[in-house]
Amino acid sequence: MRHTEDPIDRKQHRAVGAFLFNYTWSLLDRTGRSAEEDEELLHAAHASRFHWSRVGTTRNTSIGEWQLARVYTVLGRAEPALHHAERCLEITRRGRLGRFYRAYAYEALARASAVARKPRDRERFLREAKRLGASIRDRDDRRMLLEDLATIPGRSRRT
Repeated sequence: MRHTEDPIDRKQHRAVGAFLFNYTWSLLDRTGRSAEEDEELLHAAHASRFHWSRVGTTRNTSIGEWQLARVYTVLGRAEPALHHAERCLEITRRGRLGRFYRAYAYEALARASAVARKPRDRERFLREAKRLGASIRDRDDRRMLLEDLATIPGRSRRT
């Protein structure tokens, strides 16, 4: 799909993609962001995803889509949050990524569904994320997922 010569080499794409991914998190963690910072957050996340698309693996692509879903969720924009969460799940399935990545795809779908005010979808995706999360072998990864799931807004039934 590339129509022109890429002036940036692989090493540069990787460095910029990683920098922008981390920069996106620094903006997400900032309290009291201005409207301009929200725009910068959005652009940084998309730019990171773009650079990783040039050099990354399926895992990097999945993580980039997950981060975009998170950004749109934080900004209260349900439609693009759902779009990127669905892309994340599609990529994790197609790439046969492990339970950790699939669980986080469902985490993104649950979070985006909460913003979209779709409580049934939120609960369904939350249940699936928890089901997958319970089988994640790495204790720290499992704990991180469960902590993130606990921050999804909305009422939870026991799952």
